Amino acid sequence: MEFREAATAAPGFDHSYARLGERFSTPHSLDPVSEPRLIFWNQQLADYLGWPADPISDPVQLAALAGNERLTDSQPIATVYAGHQFGQFNPQLGDGRATLLGEWITPTGQRFDIQLKGAGPTPYSRGGDGRAPMGPVVREYVVSEAMAALGVPTSRALAAVATGERVFRNRAEPGAILTRVASSHLRVGTIQFFAMTRGGEGLKDLVDYVVARHFATSDGDADAKPAVRLLEGVCQHFARLVAHWQALGFVHGVLNTDNALLCGETIDFGPCAFMDHFDPQASFSSIDRQGRYAWHNQPGIMHWNLAVLAECLLPLIDDSAEAGQQIAQSIVDRYPLLFHSHHQNWLASKLGLDHIHDSDAALVQTFHDTLTTEKLDFTLAFRWLTEQANGNLEHSPLPELFTAPAPLQAWAAQWSDRRKHNTGDQKLVTANMYRVNPAIIPRNHLVQRAIDTVESGNLEWGQAWVDRLASPYEWRDGDEDWARPPHDEERVTQTFCGT
Repeated sequence: MEFREAATAAPGFDHSYARLGERFSTPHSLDPVSEPRLIFWNQQLADYLGWPADPISDPVQLAALAGNERLTDSQPIATVYAGHQFGQFNPQLGDGRATLLGEWITPTGQRFDIQLKGAGPTPYSRGGDGRAPMGPVVREYVVSEAMAALGVPTSRALAAVATGERVFRNRAEPGAILTRVASSHLRVGTIQFFAMTRGGEGLKDLVDYVVARHFATSDGDADAKPAVRLLEGVCQHFARLVAHWQALGFVHGVLNTDNALLCGETIDFGPCAFMDHFDPQASFSSIDRQGRYAWHNQPGIMHWNLAVLAECLLPLIDDSAEAGQQIAQSIVDRYPLLFHSHHQNWLASKLGLDHIHDSDAALVQTFHDTLTTEKLDFTLAFRWLTEQANGNLEHSPLPELFTAPAPLQAWAAQWSDRRKHNTGDQKLVTANMYRVNPAIIPRNHLVQRAIDTVESGNLEWGQAWVDRLASPYEWRDGDEDWARPPHDEERVTQTFCGT
């Protein structure tokens, strides 16, 4: 195993994962496109990365982000992994439509994978074209950047480029390429490939690498075996991440083990969506016909994914199979309590409470029951509480966007009485509601509008919306259109991954 942290502040590419050898990845030549055209460019992220140029003023940079040119020091590869897809194990998946350009080292020494998604076939395409329709690329750019602004651990989007070519799914669609940035693209499925497909060959090298890259400074026993540190770290990541999703009403849509990043970031936004009206069984993905990955199932599914990871790591946890099983089980069993703790903290902050006490259970349940029976907008209901608590309702756009029905008004009187019993700084708890209850989210009908306008060649509206999503916790003039729930004819009930 070879992994070296950057010792220089000069930004540029490194290739520590490729140095692990041919078992882990395959060198891959880029596949040019006919007519690249810039859709979105994330200058703020580029500045953070120390990216050397922009595709707006530099044609070579545009060509590079379309896969037509190779960036300086880039050594493109495609990586291999396996995965459970809707509960069924697939022994080999891999980067079927993604090319890893390398690991970008920022001026501060941070390391990020830079990947072109939709850049053409790879050795792992399994007969596919390796391309991406423009719609899912626009969706991923918009929603991943909105998630970052909301404070959710997530992969990011540096650029979206139209290819000038058509891709064929259920119909002919314009193609595009996303430049995706992540702390790494290593997944539960990556561990699965070496544990379950290769009989453990290379598994120790992989685990050592992941721990050195992502968990070298994590909490826990520094003397514990790398496999134990990995499982403990991923347990923490998964519990924290899914609690945040639940607090925002976010439905990922395809929580297969190959979409569960070990670094704890959200990835793969093809079939994702945010709830409008609250529905615990909300599921939008066109391929999730049984609701396996519905909103209320997400915490349990990530627990299941964690258990799969634990099973893969058993040979490296302890020489004794029985002892290894006990250690792994003890870590996996921590997940429900960790998730509950994170989720309760989010709920307390969103409701303006100092803490969720056992005696608050009925109050919280009644609130969610009211949201469900009245089909209230999840985001605006919490924002209504925020403005009410801060005495700012009439100075916000909310009266134009949200009307509290009688059951919510009655519940709010009980909630107000409960808040009088907060301990600590009541003003601070109340003001903090503005930092956890967004005014603006990437609503499904607006995502679809962005896709439609970009596909028609109009980039201005989509860019304006991306810019607005960068500040989701504050009101601005004209927010009535950005923040309102969809009209019935605008409602989006299905989303598509574009594979």
